[in-house]
Amino acid sequence: MKALIISADNFEDTELLVPYYRLKEEGIEVDIASIKKGTIKGKHGYEVQADKALKEVNPDDYSILILPGGKAPETVRKDKNAVAIAKHFFQKNKPVSAICHGPQTLITAGLMQGKHATSYKSVAQEMKDSGALYEDKDVVVDGNLITSRQPSDLPAFMREIMKVIRKK
Repeated sequence: MKALIISADNFEDTELLVPYYRLKEEGIEVDIASIKKGTIKGKHGYEVQADKALKEVNPDDYSILILPGGKAPETVRKDKNAVAIAKHFFQKNKPVSAICHGPQTLITAGLMQGKHATSYKSVAQEMKDSGALYEDKDVVVDGNLITSRQPSDLPAFMREIMKVIRKK
């Protein structure tokens, strides 16, 4: 099993780092992809290495997609490769998890229509406008889609991600 995290500068540090290290703890290989290869920096100063540029990603190589929040999704959603990767995961019915502003990439990809989901409160209206069935809860699971609102929801978010991974 291999996991893909898509992010960019100004990611919410814990929303990227907690899934990254938790999956590594389970022995799962994790790649981080961004607009370009190299260092990306979180809102609170943490830095991680993007192993791949989005244009280099073959989504067939991955079993789960993770979309952390912060301000990074505003950048990520503008990249046609990120949108195509998200669409691929939905088409193949692979697990997709998004927290905070992470669902913005899924909104841009047109994937939220009729999906039960949550997000950070400032994204709630955009979620509803995209056709999502918005729920203000710590975690919402709709099939293979897992969404959460904010860093304090990470325990519930990771619990649901681990349930999906253990089924694979």
